[in-house]
Amino acid sequence: MINLTGTITVKTINGRNGDFNVGRLLTEIGEFNVKEGIEEYAPGQYAGQFSISRIYPAAYVVGGRYNVEVRATVVSIALTDMDTQPESEEPLVSEPEPEDAQTEVPNEDTVLFGDNWPLSDNVRLDPTIDRPVLRRQAARLKELGYHFQPLGRVWKQDA
Repeated sequence: MINLTGTITVKTINGRNGDFNVGRLLTEIGEFNVKEGIEEYAPGQYAGQFSISRIYPAAYVVGGRYNVEVRATVVSIALTDMDTQPESEEPLVSEPEPEDAQTEVPNEDTVLFGDNWPLSDNVRLDPTIDRPVLRRQAARLKELGYHFQPLGRVWKQDA
């Protein structure tokens, strides 16, 4: 594993299996396309320290053209150049408050989020699960009024 300083530009594209994120990572040793490790990030540009586990060539065919690119698998990202105003140090709570425990729980959300259900104000998704499940979780969190904070990789409920 190597650590590189750089900037990644994330964009969301629509594929045959739904929306997913792709990125272009610019570092001091080169440019890499990224498809893994950025699933939770909103489209935009992020600067930081990137831990890369693998750099490899990848090829695909689009519109009768054969494309070859250099890809990197990003394991973790430590962001810099962000608004890092201190927040209150609240522990991530997984226990529901009494009034939350009495509300009806949709069965789909219980299955989708598993141990994270019922959701608290701060939700941290498990990045090791399958990408389609992670995408469905992120989409559902957006529907429920959460927004992703890249610093800390936490979903917070909108006030």
